[in-house]
Amino acid sequence: MEKIAEKSCIGFVDVLASKAPVPGGGGAAALVGAIGMALGSMVCNLTTGKKKYAQYEEDIQAILGKAKTLQDQLLEMIDKDAEGFFPLSQAYGLPANTDEEKAAKEVELERCLKLACEVPFKIVELCNESIKLHEELVDKGSKLAISDVGCGVQALRGAILSAQLNVIINVGLMKDKEYAKALDEKCEALVKEGVEICDVVYNKVIAAMR
Repeated sequence: MEKIAEKSCIGFVDVLASKAPVPGGGGAAALVGAIGMALGSMVCNLTTGKKKYAQYEEDIQAILGKAKTLQDQLLEMIDKDAEGFFPLSQAYGLPANTDEEKAAKEVELERCLKLACEVPFKIVELCNESIKLHEELVDKGSKLAISDVGCGVQALRGAILSAQLNVIINVGLMKDKEYAKALDEKCEALVKEGVEICDVVYNKVIAAMR
């Protein structure tokens, strides 16, 4: 079976636009995040080996290595998000005609809601790490490609916020409020940090181009 991440750009957008249960917002967030980090990688590749940036060569190589890992992990999240959401989509269809069925459905829904949060939360973590690489890259990357740092960080800004929405919608339905609150707060802290860095980096990019 073809993986969602292996579809063409047109194929991915077409299935995303359809009524198919997956991919959805989580998978889209993962793809956009991978694209954002790939733009950072491109800046690294345009910077490496240039005499003007020789003092940053070691740092650029380190960023490039981390970026490749993050890109690959974010692409993996596209299909993992689909896998994590599928049990929840099935749980909503469970019968609830008797008290016993209702109780069993509630238990299964709770389990699946927690499962469905795992990948979006991981996407938030990966985007946060990717954003921090852009924070370093904006000062060390080639100024000829600084607009791409801005594009990359804005893609990651959208991705991290989109992934958070997929956490929020599921924690809001959980019966285990203590678990839901802890996960929500942990996610919010990562997103807040990431968005703040994105805005700083973007403003640096704008300032450098004007």
